[in-house]
Amino acid sequence: MEFGFSLPGRGPLATPDVVLKMATKADELRYSSLFVTDHVVLPVSAARSTYPYSPSGQFPGGAQQDYLEPLTVMGWLAHATRKIRLGTSVLVVPYRNPLLAAKMLATLDVLSGGRVILGIGVGWLAEEFEALKAPAFESRGAVTDEYVALMRRAWTTDPVTFEGRHYDVKDIHALPKPRQAGGIPIWVGGHTDAAVRRAARLGDGWHPIGMRPPAMLLPDEYAATVERLKGYARQAGRDPASITLTLRVPMLVRSPRAKAPGGDRPLFQGQASEVRADIERYAGLGVSHFVFDAPVPEPKEVLQNMERFAGEVRGKIRLPRPRSR
Repeated sequence: MEFGFSLPGRGPLATPDVVLKMATKADELRYSSLFVTDHVVLPVSAARSTYPYSPSGQFPGGAQQDYLEPLTVMGWLAHATRKIRLGTSVLVVPYRNPLLAAKMLATLDVLSGGRVILGIGVGWLAEEFEALKAPAFESRGAVTDEYVALMRRAWTTDPVTFEGRHYDVKDIHALPKPRQAGGIPIWVGGHTDAAVRRAARLGDGWHPIGMRPPAMLLPDEYAATVERLKGYARQAGRDPASITLTLRVPMLVRSPRAKAPGGDRPLFQGQASEVRADIERYAGLGVSHFVFDAPVPEPKEVLQNMERFAGEVRGKIRLPRPRSR
């Protein structure tokens, strides 16, 4: 069982001091991973786009806020940390030239000693596609599939030749290769049927975000989606067991003295025993890597939350027995 944290890449916590403190603390506490998010520009008005992880459909914090570029942040973190893995949750694949992105990610993997995870998505913000002169928003799924195939080719063959509908290249050297044998693992983000199919066909992992309604993946829904994922994997001639099951959620371990808020308790937020029970429930569905967002506004509270989970929850989790095959 592995646990990681998503770093604040945007908004008031996205400062060098805060990001560095969170990253080094997670490394010291032996967390498994750190993840950064991706947007390049945000439009003043996104009249045609709906943010899929908020009931209001509005992007949290608005458009006029600092947003750190994820691959740049990962390069900085590769030097600042020693053992923890570094990933994107998620990189919008169509935004970047695939050969350049493959080169940058391979370099990061070499410099970090083989610690990179590439979480990918197709994107949701049509206005951002237009501002970046990216491929057409309507073609983003097909473009993502092709770019991912090209990146894998660039990481595993030499010389590289690729012929596709959206990109082609012939007889080039793309070096260095990633430190990880077989290339950088790719986790496919999203919980739509298209995303699940993509994870089954192309991914090393499935990486949905269960932030809040309407995107929260409750246990029954997660279990049903995993069964679909397995079926799609078999149809593609792949072993479903080769696909890592992950989940990114807000997590908060409350102090024993803290008064619980009114209303229904959000999953993964509560006393240590409650958070542990939630993790065990999803672990029973096959989740082996959790990535946590910290739903607190102050850096001190974020660090305390990391410490509470490491000290009061992580070592007490009882993993389910492996199911007979």
